[in-house]
Amino acid sequence: MKRILAVALVLAGCGDPEQSTPAPSASVSAAPTASASAAPSASVALEPSALPEADVMAKTLEEQRATMLRRMQAMGVADKAQVEKIAAIMESSNWMGQGNPEAVEHPMTRSECMQVRKAIHDELEPACKAPFMAPIYNTKTEKKQDARVCIDRYEFPSMPCDYPVTWVTTAEGQKICNVLGKRLCDAHEWEGACAGSVLPIDKEYAFGRDRNGMRGMHDLDREIVWAYGPKKDHGKCATKSKRSKKCESSGWKQCGSNTYPAGSFPECRSPFGVYDLHGNAAEHMLLPMKPEEVGSAGGTGVPEMKGSWFIFSTTEAHIDDCRWRSPPWHANEGMNHRNYHLGFRCCKDIKK
Repeated sequence: MKRILAVALVLAGCGDPEQSTPAPSASVSAAPTASASAAPSASVALEPSALPEADVMAKTLEEQRATMLRRMQAMGVADKAQVEKIAAIMESSNWMGQGNPEAVEHPMTRSECMQVRKAIHDELEPACKAPFMAPIYNTKTEKKQDARVCIDRYEFPSMPCDYPVTWVTTAEGQKICNVLGKRLCDAHEWEGACAGSVLPIDKEYAFGRDRNGMRGMHDLDREIVWAYGPKKDHGKCATKSKRSKKCESSGWKQCGSNTYPAGSFPECRSPFGVYDLHGNAAEHMLLPMKPEEVGSAGGTGVPEMKGSWFIFSTTEAHIDDCRWRSPPWHANEGMNHRNYHLGFRCCKDIKK
C-alpha cells in the first residue's frame, strides 16, 4: 500500500491560506496491522477493545490520517483498495483530517465513548451492503424494505467512537464518498434522516426559483423537529465543547476541531438511528437546483451545509432544527469551502 506522503502543514482559514511557517513534515504508513483483518458486525455493541488503536492521539497530521485509515479497514468501513484511494485524496490536502493535532483538545476520548456505548446495538442493515448505515424512506407511504437510500449513521469516517474528519471541502467529501460506492447526501435526504421521514422531492424543492426563493418556500411551512424530538435541547447532543482560546473566526493554527467521538451522545439519535445530526461537526451535503441534479439521478447540485456544531450549547450561531435550510453561506467558494468545525457523511443508493 502506498504510504501517506509528508506534506507541509500550511495554515488555512475558511479555505484560504494564512501566512505562516510550515510545520515539520512526517511520513507514516497507512497499512493495516496484522490484527486488523476481521471487521466486527455492525449489530454488535462496541466493546472497549473493539476500535483499533483507540487511545492513539497522533502528534502529526500524517500519523492521524494513517491510524484513522487503519481503523476504517479494521472495522470494515473500507477495504484495502478503498483505503489507498482515500489516502491519495487526503494526501492532496494540507488540512484534511481530524483537526490540527497541535491545536485539538477533544473533550472525550474514544475509549470513554465506547464505555458510554457498551449497551448500544446498531442493527446491521443488509440492504445497505455496508456497516454502520441506515435505510431512510417516507414512513407515511413506505416501509423499510421500500427504502431506496441508506445514510451513514456516523459522520465520516463513518464508524462509532472515532472523531469526525474536518477541514474537508464539499468536493473532497464527494470524492471520498464515491470511493466507498456512496455520494454526498442531498439536502432532503439529510433532513429526512434527521426528522424521521424522507419527503417527496416535489414537496421538498421549489424547482424553477432561485436558491433563496427555494429556501424561503421550503422553510415557510417546514415541520420543526429535532432528531431527538419536538423540543430543542442542545444538551442531548455533542454541543458542550469549547472553541480554542485563540480561535476568533477560523484558521488551522488557532482553531482546534474540538469534537467528540461520533455517537458519544446516545440520545442525539434520529428515529432512523442516525447520530450527531446536531452538534459535533456541521456537515456538507448538496442542494439540487433542478430535477436532474438530484443525487439519486446522478446529479450534483450546489453545496449546502447543515447541522450545528460542537459549541452550540453556549454559542447558538443559527437555527438547527432538522428541516431548516440555511442561507447560501460561502457560495462564492463553490465546492471548495472548508473549516475546522465542518465535516460530512455519505448516502448510498440501494439498487433494487
